Amino acid sequence: MIIRSHYLNTLRNYRDVPLVKILAGIRRCGKSTILAMLQEDLLQSGIAADHIISMRYTSEDFDDGMTDKEMYRGIKDQMTDDGRYYLLLDEVQEIDGWEKAVNSLLENANTDIYVTGSNSKLMSSEISTYLTGRYISIPVYTLSFSEYLEFKKSDPRSTKELLNEYLRFGGFPIVALNNFDERSAYQIVEGIYNSVITNDITRRHAITNFDLFNRVVKYIVENVGKTFSANAIAKFLKSEGRSLSVEAVYNYLAWLEKAFVVYRCQRYDLQGKSVLKTQEKFYLADTSLKYCILGFDPKSIAAMLENIVYFELLRRGYAVYIGKNETKEIDFVAVRRDERIYVQVCRRLPEGSDREIANLLEIKDHYPKYVVTLDEWAAGNINGVKIVHLADFLLSSEY
Repeated sequence: MIIRSHYLNTLRNYRDVPLVKILAGIRRCGKSTILAMLQEDLLQSGIAADHIISMRYTSEDFDDGMTDKEMYRGIKDQMTDDGRYYLLLDEVQEIDGWEKAVNSLLENANTDIYVTGSNSKLMSSEISTYLTGRYISIPVYTLSFSEYLEFKKSDPRSTKELLNEYLRFGGFPIVALNNFDERSAYQIVEGIYNSVITNDITRRHAITNFDLFNRVVKYIVENVGKTFSANAIAKFLKSEGRSLSVEAVYNYLAWLEKAFVVYRCQRYDLQGKSVLKTQEKFYLADTSLKYCILGFDPKSIAAMLENIVYFELLRRGYAVYIGKNETKEIDFVAVRRDERIYVQVCRRLPEGSDREIANLLEIKDHYPKYVVTLDEWAAGNINGVKIVHLADFLLSSEY
């Protein structure tokens, strides 16, 4: 088993803290494997195997419609003494009212509880009052480039070659673990996408006009890295002779977000130091989701570079915004406690123009500023702005 040490170390830090540890992310991003890693780590630290209770709630062993009381009793019956039990509960969103069962186990038994899930029932906005203040949410993403290299450590290809593959194939672990050709890789990702759309969105929200919903998704995918509004989508559909209310578009966007297919990046006004409510951007949980829907197009790679940098910043614990500095835009303002960095992303530095650097130089503070590019010849430091290759940025430990 390849260890995703970032997540394992995070779980170690929260071990025996009296909070439910919730790992949430898109389907097949590796949550179940992280639980298996944790189980092995617990065993190696001396925890008895019969005091680690591992349950997967998508298993055919469980009847449809299992209640929270049945979930509670099924776990409690395995606890045969007063010792501490470690509960590893996978895909709990399949059980209605799972929060009640988990809360009771937290209150009424000597437990340390870890749960995973892949839809909005695991998001803080939808967790009921049963767990208010009694959980920590740990987002799980597809593989970072550093993790991708770890998965490919026996591969003889260069870092540059593997970066090119990572840009095209994305970071779903099932793809990285195997040597698929492009067509097979995208078929696998398409299967993951269809599973999310079917199980976590259309079925749950009873969407009947599947074709219209898919057209909205396609619009979002085509416009990754661009600012747009729900109103813009509704107008676009109208130009195609289709009718969908702005409210319905808002709902579709929210459901995609709650299923961890897309992530919303808000704008931040650097002058007024406030988050703006208009012209947000959306990024995809993995670059391969775009290519499995639209096919790979080298011309579209610039927007996906932003996508990759955005998630790298999220993985490192930053809150990430689009920066607005009067009339200029900064691709990312990333904030982590009292730290801050500014990042511009471009495929190549434009010849005869210093636009990317100039936008950063107009910010009059001393926080680190980066231009991240695929240009192999672009490097160095210009008036305090660091020019770095994408691979170096993704593997850097300095931010």
